[in-house]
Amino acid sequence: MKTLSAVAVVAVLGLAGCANPDVYSGDVYSSSAAKQAQTVTYGTVVSVRPVTIQAGDENPNLIGTLGGGVVGGMLGHQVGGGSGRSLATAAAAIAGAMVGSRAEDKINQVKAVELEVRTDRGDSLIVVQKADRNWQAGQRVRLVGSGSTMSVAPN
Repeated sequence: MKTLSAVAVVAVLGLAGCANPDVYSGDVYSSSAAKQAQTVTYGTVVSVRPVTIQAGDENPNLIGTLGGGVVGGMLGHQVGGGSGRSLATAAAAIAGAMVGSRAEDKINQVKAVELEVRTDRGDSLIVVQKADRNWQAGQRVRLVGSGSTMSVAPN
């Protein structure tokens, strides 16, 4: 039973590590954006603010909750006997699900920046993307795309 518990823990951690935070980088394009014409606007960074992107909104905490519940239930099942074992299994499964959910939330956080850019036309735009560069106020940039597919790149 202990070997099965160890395998379950490794499997849950492995699946949780599958989140790909690079999709929030200004240097990564989705497959649907490849070979598509993009609008380019030039501007200057007005302000930079560190923020956090909470990734994993597609199926929030599913892997962490289920995996934590399974592991917790398996560990709780090793305690006591009879109805005490059943209670320990249920309580540990609930606690494991809660811990797994919180762990997945934390794993799915991406350090990001909120960039306020004043375009050369005088518009102010805010773009949030992964913090994979050192941005500074006054830096010239180009904004690629429009709407929900915009990214900021050095000029």
